[in-house]
Amino acid sequence: MEIKEVKYLTSVVDASKILQDGLYEFAFVGRSNVGKSSLINMLCNRKNLALTSSTPGKTKMINYFLVNSSFKFVDLPGYGYSKTGKSHVVRWASIIEKYLLSSKQLKLVFCLMDCRIEPTDNDKMMIEFLMYNNIPFKIILTKIDKLAKSKVALQLGKLANGLGLRRESFFLSSSNSRLGREEILNYIEGVLAN
Repeated sequence: MEIKEVKYLTSVVDASKILQDGLYEFAFVGRSNVGKSSLINMLCNRKNLALTSSTPGKTKMINYFLVNSSFKFVDLPGYGYSKTGKSHVVRWASIIEKYLLSSKQLKLVFCLMDCRIEPTDNDKMMIEFLMYNNIPFKIILTKIDKLAKSKVALQLGKLANGLGLRRESFFLSSSNSRLGREEILNYIEGVLAN
């Protein structure tokens, strides 16, 4: 798939404002600072489409991006640690849950995890939530360039076993080296075609 055009649509902080416009959506979710915005920028071939931050918990809203005038990328708030307080974490968790359960055009959730870090309790809860609610998902292991090449296969096996998932459930990615871009976009193209 080639992304020819992408534009920011809107951001919402209230679950009642979730877009229901009939265009298919691919949502990106993960703990704070896992690299969601960097991945979206890399996939879209843009530097500052989704705003990145070194401060965990910066994405506080659901951000919508229109891709090729035909479907949307949805950047969900990071879960887990946040420097902005526990009440914000609870509110963001609530809006993520409401989005995942109420979006009528959600096609797939990409659950992002840092390849170097063991899945957190929040990561495990997210996977269980998606499975329990029959929401299709794939896992994207981010920052793969930070791992020695000789350790990639071993780490992938370890994470797959720890989550009780098959290796086919995972994509490997790096926003710096652009690893995984073609595979992820081709997968999205296949999902849209079915």
